[in-house]
Amino acid sequence: MPPTSEVPPRAAARRAPAHRKPRRPSPALARTGFGVTTAALTSVVLLAPQAGADPGAARPSVEDVQRKVDSLYREAGTATQKYNAAKERTDEQRAQANGLIDALASSTEDLNHSREDLARYAAAQYRDASGGFAGTATMLLADDPQSFFDQKYVLDRLAADQHTKVREFRDQQAATARKRTEAQESLNQLTAAQQDLRTSKTEVQGKLTQARELLTRLTAEEKARLAELERRKEAEARKKAEEAAARQKKAEAERAAAAEAAKKESATADSATGTDTSTGTNAGAGTSAGTGASGGTGTASGSYTAKAEKAIAFARAQMGKPYVWGATGPGSYDCSGLTQAAWKAAGIDLPRTTWDQVEAGTRVSIDDAVPGDLVFFYDDISHVGLYIGNGEMIHAPKPGASVRVESIYYMPLYGVVRPA
Repeated sequence: MPPTSEVPPRAAARRAPAHRKPRRPSPALARTGFGVTTAALTSVVLLAPQAGADPGAARPSVEDVQRKVDSLYREAGTATQKYNAAKERTDEQRAQANGLIDALASSTEDLNHSREDLARYAAAQYRDASGGFAGTATMLLADDPQSFFDQKYVLDRLAADQHTKVREFRDQQAATARKRTEAQESLNQLTAAQQDLRTSKTEVQGKLTQARELLTRLTAEEKARLAELERRKEAEARKKAEEAAARQKKAEAERAAAAEAAKKESATADSATGTDTSTGTNAGAGTSAGTGASGGTGTASGSYTAKAEKAIAFARAQMGKPYVWGATGPGSYDCSGLTQAAWKAAGIDLPRTTWDQVEAGTRVSIDDAVPGDLVFFYDDISHVGLYIGNGEMIHAPKPGASVRVESIYYMPLYGVVRPA
């Protein structure tokens, strides 16, 4: 019997007719499904922010933000000095590498010339050995035996010259090998310095990015509050500078009065004894230099005062120019770039970084500071300014600020150095 295509009755009953529409879910089921989906989405939205944050963490206060931003700026300042040091090493290493490469090229050229000379000697020796007579035969067949000896003397001299050339060639070959090794080592050091430079740059940029992100999150009201806190900090620093200047001026006046009293007492004693010591030393003249404008009690030579005035005049001319990390002018500066450029205008070459500048002069106490001295800040010596007297300095403060006059008490003092 041929196979049939009939479908069993049960299968036909289970198969849906082609003309029947698909069954819709009941309204109750639809409502239930929608409710479940909505609840699930709501849970995700509510839980998502909490997944990456501490549930007990509160929004930082403006004071906390100020402390954090100040800390980041300070860390960026330290990283900037690392960058400056790395850049200086890179520049020096590049110059050294270029010099060694030039020397290697010159030595290689000399070596090639020596090699050519040796090749000519070898060719001449080969011709003489292959086409000439033996020495004894040449002497016997010569018309003039004396000419033979003369020729032999010349040949012996040429042989000696050849030995000299060979020795010089070997010496040049060894020297060239040494220069090649030195050049390679210098290039390796340059590569390492460039890596340090990139690392320091990345560190600075990372700190500044964090600070900007913190400031960006502040509301307008919080930014106004932050600005007010900054004004208070500056006002407190100015007050400290004014108080210090007043104390220094008072101490200076007391010393001047004591010196004048001693002078009068000495004159009275001289008149009583009939002696005249008017040509003696003036007790008050020794400390006159540098105290009037500085508000300090320090002394400085006339030449230092003249140079300091030039440095300060240069720094004043830069006021209003922006702070840019790693900059040395003329359009922008970082802190050590400004002090370096200011003293360069006075004819004094300072190192690039704060860490080197603090070693580039004589340490003096803050009470003995005079205009032109370098004032350093923080335990890590990551900031420097140019002292102008009365407890004030000109400095390039931080990112977002410009070169300006500020109290030396705005930051923790480290020390004072007189650079010339």
